[in-house]
Amino acid sequence: MIQIKEQDIPPGYYEKLMVVENYLKEIPIEIGLLELIRLRVSQLNKCAYCVDMHHKELRNTGDTELRLASLCVWQETPYFTEKERLILQFTEELTILKDHSIGQSLLDNLGRFFTKNEICQLTLTIAQINTWTRLMRAFSFTPGNYQVKNHHQ
Repeated sequence: MIQIKEQDIPPGYYEKLMVVENYLKEIPIEIGLLELIRLRVSQLNKCAYCVDMHHKELRNTGDTELRLASLCVWQETPYFTEKERLILQFTEELTILKDHSIGQSLLDNLGRFFTKNEICQLTLTIAQINTWTRLMRAFSFTPGNYQVKNHHQ
């Protein structure tokens, strides 16, 4: 039976992914919005390790337990701003791929809050967390041990 654990991952593997992570740390979009994306993708992809990590990261940014607990039903709550709702819709459309492209009206609405460059950066953020969730699930990382480094404050 093949089982890949963290120690089995080839040298340089994470370092390549971290190049993108380091780029995303420098973009001019609030960390709370980026972590909201990361948590929602983690939920959608059922990655317990990443849900644990990004829930803790969002708490560290000052987000409330009510919002975090309600993220999986964000459409049904009044706790998210219009900007956040658009980001969450965009996140879901890029994570749960369908047989059509992203709608122009969604892109136009995102354009009310973000530049084209920022929409590209949001797209990369969504793609990157989708990559991480798939890797964590494939390698069976154990959730619960993640500790926040106070880099958001």
